[in-house]
Amino acid sequence: MAATSAATAPARVSRVPRPTPEQRRTILTGAVSLGALVAGWWLLAATVLDRYQIPTPGEIVAKAQERGFGYYREIFSVTLGEAATGYVYGVAIALGMAVLVLLIPFLEPVIMQVAVVTYCLPIVVLAPLMIILLETADTSSPTATVLAGLSVVFTTVVGAVLGFRSADRASLDVVTVYGGGRWQQFVRVRLVSALPALFTTLQVAAPAAFLGALLGEWFDRRLEVGVGPSLYLAMNNRETELAWSVGLACALVSGLAYAAIGLVGRLVAPWAGGGSR
Repeated sequence: MAATSAATAPARVSRVPRPTPEQRRTILTGAVSLGALVAGWWLLAATVLDRYQIPTPGEIVAKAQERGFGYYREIFSVTLGEAATGYVYGVAIALGMAVLVLLIPFLEPVIMQVAVVTYCLPIVVLAPLMIILLETADTSSPTATVLAGLSVVFTTVVGAVLGFRSADRASLDVVTVYGGGRWQQFVRVRLVSALPALFTTLQVAAPAAFLGALLGEWFDRRLEVGVGPSLYLAMNNRETELAWSVGLACALVSGLAYAAIGLVGRLVAPWAGGGSR
């Protein structure tokens, strides 16, 4: 038994997943590109662009350290809460609209027009109306939540409909032969086939929801804490380093949300990346 266990031990160790050569090249290329970008930015900010008051990466990091993690946690917790709430409602509404398109085809023109309208509504006009209609709480802005939800409707509807319609025709015919209707086709075939496209759409919607919440806070001056008010105050006080640090933190948060949803998508639909179904 001991000899058998010792013989099988190396095999178990070898099963630990390792990055493929392509993944290593991708990571290396990304790291080198990021390093070159930061170095170029630092050089230009310290020389040619010095008169434009563009801070160097070192100055931005120093300002972030001065403010401390608690400051960023406080303002981003508010904005992320608004963005997450709007994201959930917006995605739920959009998925409901996409399902209606599949189950009741004659509603498609109306539903798609509504989706286009949500995409074309100018925020500079809609935000003041929302501010007038909705009362701002002490810790959050309903306007930001509404704009976050509207920001994800169009892309989610279009992506979901395309995903549902990518189902294999033969599989749909099999369900029909066995007496299944549109609902059975949707549950047994279309929903599973659309999962990779759905998660890709949800990835795109996450940064859009955060941007919508940020714009809602920017217009809603009654809110005192959040990313929007922080950027507005930094602009008024000409705190360039602080504005840049908050802006870069926004990009980081959006990127993390995008990556997290992509990771969940690979776990739920591993066949999308070439894994076994």
